Amino acid sequence: MNDNQAFSAFCQVSELLPDSGLDSYVPVFVGQDPILLTRFRIGEGAAAVIGACAVAAARIWEKMTGRRQDISIDVKRAAMSLKSFQFLRVDGRPFTRDQGDVPTMDLYRARDDRWIHLHGAFPHLRDGTLKVLGCQNDRRSIASAVASWDVFALEERLAEADQCGAVVRSENEWSIHPQGYAVAHEPLLIIEKIGDGPAMPFTLGDRPLSGIRVLDLTRVLAGPVCARTLSEHGAEVLNITSKDLPYMDPFVIDTGHGKRTTFLNLVTPQDKMSLMKLLPKADVFSQSYRPGKISALGFSPKLLAEQRPGIICVSTNCYGHTGPWKNRPGWEQLAQSVTGIALKQGTYAAPKIIAAAPSDYITGYLAALGVMVALQRRADEGGSYVVKASLCRTAAWLRDLGLTGSMPKKSISHQDVSYNLIERKTPWGTLGYLPPVAHMSETHPRWVLPPTPLGTHPPKWVT
Repeated sequence: MNDNQAFSAFCQVSELLPDSGLDSYVPVFVGQDPILLTRFRIGEGAAAVIGACAVAAARIWEKMTGRRQDISIDVKRAAMSLKSFQFLRVDGRPFTRDQGDVPTMDLYRARDDRWIHLHGAFPHLRDGTLKVLGCQNDRRSIASAVASWDVFALEERLAEADQCGAVVRSENEWSIHPQGYAVAHEPLLIIEKIGDGPAMPFTLGDRPLSGIRVLDLTRVLAGPVCARTLSEHGAEVLNITSKDLPYMDPFVIDTGHGKRTTFLNLVTPQDKMSLMKLLPKADVFSQSYRPGKISALGFSPKLLAEQRPGIICVSTNCYGHTGPWKNRPGWEQLAQSVTGIALKQGTYAAPKIIAAAPSDYITGYLAALGVMVALQRRADEGGSYVVKASLCRTAAWLRDLGLTGSMPKKSISHQDVSYNLIERKTPWGTLGYLPPVAHMSETHPRWVLPPTPLGTHPPKWVT
């Protein structure tokens, strides 16, 4: 069952972490791409990283108990996890984003016949994008405005205005771009020791990550997936966000499994102090602020390691952690656009985005893998660590897995996944959702807590 690309991709991930012991387990991978409407091997890539996460959890469990377990991954379920927010049901009905038309989030053709993907999904990004373009919020007006620009000039102007947009590039164009070159020389997953500290053995419990506490200062989408993945292996996760930030219910629900959630505005001294009080008992501090933003608030990895020796700091972003674009805001669609995926998914005349979020979800899975490997290193040798992953580095890795020979004739529907859904009561109603993908014979992944609306809980640890 391991003669497919999922196993080969798992071996690639294992080779990147030679001291992690990932090669001591051989998960069984069932199924192969294509599954979703793309020739990219995103289902097999997702299965590989989810399998690596399961192996890392199994290694921790074996270290605590001396017991090994069997692991299997269904590639179809791994592929479906890359758009799991689209399969949510509430009280038996599909629960989808009710945004209506969002003309500031789409591909548009510029004056020089090149394409740019705008991403003005949230109100402040919509308004900022329209201000740069000097037009109304409708597709005809936006198309006319974009057509008056040279595409690279518009990309730079959006960046100067702190807005989101990226030119659709070929794989070769991205490889010679300074940012593409920088990211290509970053590992798929970065794990670095940033401070000394005593060895901290795992706490024996009924799950691999029992006793591990995670502060999750992330939103939409890779960062929340990282924390959700840690929760499915037993970690206690406290999501921290601000009531002033925009959000979308499907993403909150989809990535809110296994977490408690509280509101803190880190600009205010009182709320910053509340976060500081949580830090001494935290094992993981995960954030998706752009470089410099979290440091300005007083929570840089260096300061966190000084205040809480043994902390694992996680940073996820769009364009990578080195290079001239490392501070730029970005999203899934922009990672697909710049790395050449949009051109191969479509054509030069009509580029197209994969109707899923493979870069986001798989980056989240990679970050969770990095956390578990760092926790193992902390248990063996002590120290504080930083874990880094990015959408563009993940997108390039997925692109380099190659293409399948064909594409499915139709997309997976709600009816196709209904037999995979499980149900539980939530504040939104009876929620039907896809459970964790990995199957582990002894510590089967599960989310103990249901998702809840943001800000439901106080800023306190439970255990």
